[in-house]
Amino acid sequence: MQLIKRVLLLFMFLNSILVIAQSDVKLSLGEQPLFKALKASEKIEIDGKSNETIWQKTESRTFDYFYNIVNPDDKQQTTIRMLWDDDNIYLFYDMQDHYLTARETKRDGEPYLDDCAEIFFITAPDSLDTHFGYELNLNKASNDFIYFNDFYDGKSIAFKKYDPDFKIEITHNGTINDNSDIDVGWTMELAIPIANFGKLGEIVPIKTGNRWAFLAVRQDRNDAEGNRRSTSTIFPIYDISKNVHQANRFGLVEFVE
Repeated sequence: MQLIKRVLLLFMFLNSILVIAQSDVKLSLGEQPLFKALKASEKIEIDGKSNETIWQKTESRTFDYFYNIVNPDDKQQTTIRMLWDDDNIYLFYDMQDHYLTARETKRDGEPYLDDCAEIFFITAPDSLDTHFGYELNLNKASNDFIYFNDFYDGKSIAFKKYDPDFKIEITHNGTINDNSDIDVGWTMELAIPIANFGKLGEIVPIKTGNRWAFLAVRQDRNDAEGNRRSTSTIFPIYDISKNVHQANRFGLVEFVE
C-alpha cells in the first residue's frame, strides 16, 4: 500500500511538472530551442533555388511537429534554412507535397488556407506582445502583418496593412489544383529586408551573436475543395486549437558567422 502511495505521488509530481512546462507563459532564453543562421558570404539570388554554396553550409531543420492530421499522407516533410547579411534575412523552404493546392491570389487574403509557408519573428526575443508575420502560398499571395498578443480584453489582433517590401520566388514540381495526379513538391525562397522591422529591429540588432525569437510554420492543404489542412512547425505548439501565434512557444535563431 505504501509503495502504491509513493508511485501515485511520483506520478502527480511528474504530471505537475509537465503541466507547468506546457503552460509557462514566459520565454526562457536559456531553455528555448535554438536554430543558427549563417551570415551569407556571397550574393543570394532569389530564384526559388538553393544554388549558392552558402545555402548548404548553414543549418537545416525539418518540421517534425504535426497537427490536424487526418490521412496518413498529411504528414509531408518540410526543411528550412536561414541566412542573413547586413541588409536581409533569407529563408529557403523545401516542401514535399503530393497535392499542390492554392486558390488565394490577393494580398492580405487567406493564403494560410492553401499550401503555405509562414515565418514569424519577435525582434526583442524576451517579449511576448508583438511579432511580425509573413504567410505566402504557391501563388506568392502574401498575408503579412504585425501581430499583437492580448491586445485588448484578452483578444489578439493582426495589423494587416503592414504591407512591407520583400523578394520571393517559388518553384514547383507538379500540377497546381489538380488532384488527379501525384505531385513532388515545391520550394520557396524569400529575402526580407531588415529595414522592414523599423525601430523594433534595432532594439536587438541583427549581428553576430544576437538572437531573435521565431517560429516557422507550414500549412498543407491536400483537398481540392474545402478548407481542411494540416499544419507542421519547426518547434512544438502544445495547444494548436488556439492558433500558431503562441509567442511563448517560439524558439530562437542565433545569427552566426
